Amino acid sequence: MIKNIHGRTLELLGEAVVAGRYAIGASIPSEPVLGEELGVSRTVVREAIKSLAAKGLIITGPKVGTRVLPKDKWNWFDPDVITWQARAGLTPEFLRDLQDLRRVVEPAAVRLAAERATATDIEEIESAFAGMKEAVENGGDYVTFDLRFHNGLLSAAGNRMLSQMSKVLNALLRTSFEISTTKPDGPTLSLPLHRAVLDAVIAHDPARAELAIIRLIDGARQDIEDVLGSRRRLPRLSRPPPRLKAS
Repeated sequence: MIKNIHGRTLELLGEAVVAGRYAIGASIPSEPVLGEELGVSRTVVREAIKSLAAKGLIITGPKVGTRVLPKDKWNWFDPDVITWQARAGLTPEFLRDLQDLRRVVEPAAVRLAAERATATDIEEIESAFAGMKEAVENGGDYVTFDLRFHNGLLSAAGNRMLSQMSKVLNALLRTSFEISTTKPDGPTLSLPLHRAVLDAVIAHDPARAELAIIRLIDGARQDIEDVLGSRRRLPRLSRPPPRLKAS
């Protein structure tokens, strides 16, 4: 119970900082004030503040108090920070940073996956692809299976650090997949591109796998740039992913 209270307090304060409720460089309220606002003890607030400091969001000290740090000091590889930013709203700058990261990381990871994927890895990726295909043909949760597909590729690379990257990339991947589902025949057109990646991994062909994932990534990047250029509203990741209708 205490752990749950701490987690919820951390989440509320983290989201408030990332959403800009407390301005960069500004002091946040004292522990007693926050405790009263959130209905928790000063001890719980103190632990949450320590966690936020460890994530680079704030600095605490006798001379500076507790202040919000500039965004370039935040730990953008922390899944909580990514999640809070996604909930607060996906800005064009945030999305482009993530797209650049994906373009650097995922092709290299898929090369390794083609070299190292085990039968179990391939079975997981095939299962995710089957879920995507089922959603396209009969309706359903395409986005969740698409996430499983890409997370399976990162896991198949056999590198613990790359596997952890999936937590950072998920905000971008889900946004990209939700945008693709709004385009006419978007998921239908993307299925063969995913199949090409899967087939190359099954064949243990790193060069072919890398080219296939680059085609997939570049198409998704263009989809996002089209949405940013049109000024249409980006998906809100605080809501469940949309479901495809049966064709």
